[in-house]
Amino acid sequence: MELSQSSQTYMQSPGYFKRLTLIDWVFGLALLAASLFGLSRYGHYMDIYEQGILLAAAPTFAVLGWHWKPTRWLMPLVALLSLAAIGLYGGVLDNGSQKFWLRMMLSSQSAILWMSVMFILATVFYWVGLLGRSTMAFSIGSKLCWAAVVLGLTGLMVRWYESYLIGADVGHIPVSNLYEVFVLFALITAMFYLYFEQRYATGQMGAFVSLVISAAIAFLFWYTTTRDAAEIQPLLPALQSWWMKIHVPANFIGYGNFSLAAMVAAAYLLKTSGYLADRLPSAEVLDDVMYKAISAGFAFFTIATILGALWAAEAWGGYWSWDPKETWALIVWLNYAAWLHMRLMTGLRGRPAAWWALVGLLVTTFAFLGVNMFLSGLHSYGKL
Repeated sequence: MELSQSSQTYMQSPGYFKRLTLIDWVFGLALLAASLFGLSRYGHYMDIYEQGILLAAAPTFAVLGWHWKPTRWLMPLVALLSLAAIGLYGGVLDNGSQKFWLRMMLSSQSAILWMSVMFILATVFYWVGLLGRSTMAFSIGSKLCWAAVVLGLTGLMVRWYESYLIGADVGHIPVSNLYEVFVLFALITAMFYLYFEQRYATGQMGAFVSLVISAAIAFLFWYTTTRDAAEIQPLLPALQSWWMKIHVPANFIGYGNFSLAAMVAAAYLLKTSGYLADRLPSAEVLDDVMYKAISAGFAFFTIATILGALWAAEAWGGYWSWDPKETWALIVWLNYAAWLHMRLMTGLRGRPAAWWALVGLLVTTFAFLGVNMFLSGLHSYGKL
């Protein structure tokens, strides 16, 4: 049987590791060294599961850096800014309001505020680029989006440190309440978008994806100013678990990708309806991004659901209790499982697939936020 041209090309190409450069290996070894240093310095504060997570982080982020080159400067830059903030604090939380660079830039609240401003400005420039056909505006929008990611990640890292300055019994990873997860959602959505932007060499999708990020930022402003949500609070007993460190990020990789896919679906529907048709990427590109985003989101959401069940068994004595949050997570999972099934089995594409992905945003939003607003259950710690 004769092999296809693509199969022959793949078989003749060098192995994955042979394609890595010296810089790739240095990057991977640096991550491994950092993990081992962290383990030797702080391992006695961790249980066996947390030590495992720390060690697994090195190869995970190494592969990420090999596959997506910008993360090779993103991670060191965030680390340097975070360490600079830690040095300025000097173990004293009050320095956050007294030292200039902490007060204006590197404290968690300052960095997250700057992140929010950068995301809003990025949205403006993406739309200027789309409506004005300006390559320069797209470039500025992309740079502002990257700046927002750097500052947002720095803000979360510093917030993690600040929680331990309040007290060893208060310290926790900053993914425990709506304020923190909205920051996480904005960052994850932006990072996946920036990957697709580079992958397809187009900034036009940014005008749409940045809208859902800006909506999250608007909610964050409201929630912060009306509820003092930026204050770091001790963890509730149910959240005092290492499961939170992996369950919540995996969950929001799912939410971020589903939201990204919905906004790309909106662009697809506009293009195929004749609106902005000559300003948007091809329908094939939009369809492919929508499919890849839903696939990635579904994979991580599935992992998060399994992790959540394991966490529930430890915290509440059962894997599943039909809590409203669990029920709506199942609805979200079934919705995208059906979308992918129809895509793979029947070739679902075009406007029906785009409408389905767009409506899926409503389902995802209710599972993410609506349950906290209107329903109560074992996840009541997330109520508004």
